[in-house]
Amino acid sequence: MYEYQDGPEFPKFLDNNDQLGHFRQRFYIKQGTIYMCGNSLGLACKDAEETLYEVLNKWKDEGIKMWNVDQGKYFLYSEFLADIMAPLVGADPDEISITGCTTINIHQTISTFYKPTAEKYKILVDDINFPTDRYAVDGQIRLKGLNPRDAVKLVKSRDGKFMSEDDIIEAMTEDVAIILLPAVYYRSAQILDMTKITKAAKERNIFIGWDFCHAIGAIEIDLKALDADFAIWCTYKYLNGGPGSSAALYINRKHFKLLPGLTGWYGNKPHTQFQLNQEFDHQQNASGWQIGTPTIFSMATLEGSLRIFKEAGISNIRKKSLHITGYLMYLIENRLSEYGFSVGNVKEDAKRGGHVCLEHDDAYRISIALKQRGVVQDFREPNVIRLTPAALYTTYQDVYDLVNILLDIVKTESHKKISEKRNFVV
Repeated sequence: MYEYQDGPEFPKFLDNNDQLGHFRQRFYIKQGTIYMCGNSLGLACKDAEETLYEVLNKWKDEGIKMWNVDQGKYFLYSEFLADIMAPLVGADPDEISITGCTTINIHQTISTFYKPTAEKYKILVDDINFPTDRYAVDGQIRLKGLNPRDAVKLVKSRDGKFMSEDDIIEAMTEDVAIILLPAVYYRSAQILDMTKITKAAKERNIFIGWDFCHAIGAIEIDLKALDADFAIWCTYKYLNGGPGSSAALYINRKHFKLLPGLTGWYGNKPHTQFQLNQEFDHQQNASGWQIGTPTIFSMATLEGSLRIFKEAGISNIRKKSLHITGYLMYLIENRLSEYGFSVGNVKEDAKRGGHVCLEHDDAYRISIALKQRGVVQDFREPNVIRLTPAALYTTYQDVYDLVNILLDIVKTESHKKISEKRNFVV
């Protein structure tokens, strides 16, 4: 249990004793802005800028010869980055491929593991996950000539916010072939008990995959211990890879001999790739699930950002994340509750991710008012303002100032002058 205090001196004390505080200097932070949106898009760092320019200069200097410089680093860039990323998910580097985008990687993994039969043909999902997962699942089902209305096993949230692990396990009937679930829910920050759910799936001979988009870089993950079949994640949120930075996928090594559902020339074995044979020669590790030529510029920023994670250590990042989000929740409950604000996420450390869900009946207009005051965050229907004090670049003073701004907004009722009409991107 953390001991927090109110008052302007306490955040100064916390910042002066923050072991990760020096990393803030390596990020580009706009003056007069409090950035609380790392759960959606992380900030640019100087390390990412450096590695992006390194790649650009290689292209300028070498042209096509860049594929062969530095012992083939860029030709095998996915393997290079996987080696740095592996500790963040507790997997072997050859089980990770840095490739594509999140949705393409869902298509890739589902198409690999989904081999429906008359008896076992359903894909189990939930009704509160980020919808791109469901769109991809439905698409893969249609490609098999089946109807999503029949082949999707939907587990419903009891309250529209949180998901019960017991309800998920109860839905693991004999006709379920695959399960795809988020590790952390984008709206409520709930962490599912992945160990409990994965164990139950394996006992029932069901393939299970995890979406780490709101988990990677925010919580500790141990895929080796979990022994899931596959996983996917983006890299532009907590990992600060930049908008559109290449995503990643994990294939448990016990499945390396499976043929990818979507095959392409970059999944071919490197030593036969430029023989340009008409028959696919599958590279039997996660790199074999690559499809086309890697998007080097979208990977280069990630190289720089991952340097910082390697230096800081994910356990230290998680420790600060829990502490600084705990401080934010403390201030919300002690200073904002009388104005209709409440914490909408689970408060137990083991069950919450890296963001805080601030709830209010007029959350949308308050969200817009915050943006007008220089606080970058986002709104999720119907009443949630998502706030993310990122461990690597958010200060405790930022958190304290944020709460003061919220107090001023509701006391002056400045948000009530704002239209309730929704913007396209909120």
